[in-house]
Amino acid sequence: MFFYVVKRTLATIPVMVIVALFVFLLLRLSPGDPAAVIAGDYATAEDVERIRTQLGLNDPIYVQMWRWILQLASGDFGTAIFSSLPVTTLISQRLEPTLMLAAATIVLTIVVAVPLGTIAAYKAGSWIDKFVMVFSVAGFSIPIFVLGYILIYFFSMELRWLPVQGYKSPFEYGFLLYLKHITLPDCTLSVIYIALIARMTRASVVETLNEDYVRTARAKGQTELKVLARHALPNAAVPIVTVLGISIALMIGGVVVTESVYNIPGLGRLVLDAVQARDYPVIQGLILFFSFIYIFINLLIDLSYTLIDPRIRY
Repeated sequence: MFFYVVKRTLATIPVMVIVALFVFLLLRLSPGDPAAVIAGDYATAEDVERIRTQLGLNDPIYVQMWRWILQLASGDFGTAIFSSLPVTTLISQRLEPTLMLAAATIVLTIVVAVPLGTIAAYKAGSWIDKFVMVFSVAGFSIPIFVLGYILIYFFSMELRWLPVQGYKSPFEYGFLLYLKHITLPDCTLSVIYIALIARMTRASVVETLNEDYVRTARAKGQTELKVLARHALPNAAVPIVTVLGISIALMIGGVVVTESVYNIPGLGRLVLDAVQARDYPVIQGLILFFSFIYIFINLLIDLSYTLIDPRIRY
């Protein structure tokens, strides 16, 4: 196990290098000029050129790339063009809202999706099963921003139960105020993942319920609840956990949209602001940070297989 973790950890290094080089070249070759954004609409060509020289954007691409690689090697993600703050500082300032939203989404997804998919598998062919399938299709079909505006209209503007936007830290304002502000973003972001996990759970549990050991457990007189809890779900957990890991990775894109709709000052909103401003160091730093999180989550998912299924060994 130890050598497997070391091997996987070392394997992330070339992956991160490839991602860094790809992002660097993609940003430099795509249209848009941060110097023109900084200079403003009424700046002259000389003003834009002077800013480009100050930022080092007129240097050859390989010179800019080498300079950035040296910064990364020293643990420096660079300095934001517009705010003049270190990229690591910007990430640390925006990290908490994103983590709290992602954690709430994961908890709600697991609590709702796994029981829902299990019940649908147990009642396969019934109206409950059909309802779950319809919900899954609808959850995949509705864009996150559309669902967000619908929830805002009903629960914030009409019923006035929940705030329209904003974020309150549970460490500063208390858990109740945090829960009040995070409920709508959490429900908005969770729907698509609940639909995905519920559908996968149903398919996996249906397959498990047809196994011989399940029929043996029923023949021994065990209740259906014990059959599902002790035999069906544990043996169906590997594909469910796999899809859950993929969902967490896909959550990055959903966080960007959700934080924009609800005006949450997290990493997703920082990504959007950086892209609009063509702030190269911030975009590069955020993509590398998200890439590392994605690789780390995949490693945790792989390691969790040994806990779920004792037959798996590394």
